[in-house]
Order: sequence, then C-alpha cells, then structure tokens
Amino acid sequence: MADREAELDWDEANIRHLRRHRITPLEFQQVLNNGPFELDYQTEDGEDRYKSVGLTDGGRLLVIVWTNRNFRIRAVTAYAASSALRRVFEELLKGN
Repeated sequence: MADREAELDWDEANIRHLRRHRITPLEFQQVLNNGPFELDYQTEDGEDRYKSVGLTDGGRLLVIVWTNRNFRIRAVTAYAASSALRRVFEELLKGN
C-alpha cells in the first residue's frame, strides 16, 4: 500500500467473519502492507469495494475484499486463493 501502515476498522463482526475463513486480522493487514495486486472493484449498496490478492508474511496467498469507511480500511472478507488464481499471481510476479 503506502509507506506507512493504514489504519484498519475492526469489530467483532468482521473479525468473526475472517475467522470463519481461517484468516486472522494480522494476515489481512499483512496482505495490504505487502503490495497486493488489485483484482476487481465494484460498488455494492453504495459502498466502494476492492478485491485484491497478495501474500502474507508467512507466504499464504489470500484474496481480500475491503472498503474505505470513515477514512479507515474495513475488511469485508478474505479467503485462500484458488490454485488457478495462484498461477495468475505467479505470472503477475514474473511481469514485475
């Protein structure tokens, strides 16, 4: 992302949602801080949502969905990337 870490908006609801996908808040933040690739952007219920793919510090490849809310990044969901997306990610890395 940027030179400094972004402030994230956490509450029990989004932490619990990530937990169902076996993702921790720390892993979500690591993906953001490790320069993810943007996959998609859409507006849902009047809110801009971004989908990115990137690596945690431990090497897990995750898809993260997030929004900007009140000048903070709010996690919407996250999940392990599919094998097909892993191949795409590896090709993107070769191009950089």
